[in-house]
Amino acid sequence: MRRHLVTPVCLVGALALGAGTASAAGDPHWTETGTASTDTLGGGQGLATRADGSLLYRGLVDIPLGLRIKGWNHVGDPDIANGYVFDAYQGPDTATSKMYAVTTPAGKRYEYVHQLNPGEKLNNSFATVSPDGQWLVSGEWGEQRRLQVFPAPLLNPATSPTGGGLNEAWQITLDKPVRDIQGCDFVTDTRLLCASNDATGTLFPEPRPLLQVDLPRKVDGQPITAAVKSLLALPQRSVCTGAFETEGVDYDANSGTLRAEMIPPGVCAVATAVYSYRQVAG
Repeated sequence: MRRHLVTPVCLVGALALGAGTASAAGDPHWTETGTASTDTLGGGQGLATRADGSLLYRGLVDIPLGLRIKGWNHVGDPDIANGYVFDAYQGPDTATSKMYAVTTPAGKRYEYVHQLNPGEKLNNSFATVSPDGQWLVSGEWGEQRRLQVFPAPLLNPATSPTGGGLNEAWQITLDKPVRDIQGCDFVTDTRLLCASNDATGTLFPEPRPLLQVDLPRKVDGQPITAAVKSLLALPQRSVCTGAFETEGVDYDANSGTLRAEMIPPGVCAVATAVYSYRQVAG
């Protein structure tokens, strides 16, 4: 996830680059149902749905002072599983590790540090937990053909109950490359939706696409290959002109609502747009 320099005063407005739909006629597709906004510094990195349906947002001001002192200066798109909050942290460009912080329902935070493997990028853009609560999926920046899989801290018995080191279990190999994934969330045991900040149109026709990642079986910590396709272009709407930035994505299984964040350009970047979707029959 790219770090942001946010300038005050914003108007988030209308000018649309429309949201597309699934390409195959008759297939279920995601249709936009609403737009909200959140303060970028307090919520522009990602979001997750609590059990009561309220939203947890993450932004740069949400990094606790104690973690900043340790060098963790960027927080990514979070997830919530069984009442536990999972946050993805990264450090400076010289970092040799990344960190996942897990906060229990009682408010106790534990830190799990992953030492980078050879060739692994330091970026820690997001954390998402499999529906069974056993596996943590995460990703790097740039062009990638994989997602990383770790045992879910605290929820998977293979992890320490008090924090510590966290080793990668294995990887999800993608059948085609993706670029600049900012967030992913499980929709089912075998499907993730991921928000990409790639606006080049070289990997997928849609700019800043919402990607669907289909697995042949549940994540189990063993090697697995997934099929990737683009569903739609995430909206880029603002009275300001310039480069947008895709951020976090969240799926609320209870309501069936998908949400995706987009930071507008220029002075409008002070507020992040949150677009809502529901799946409908084709």
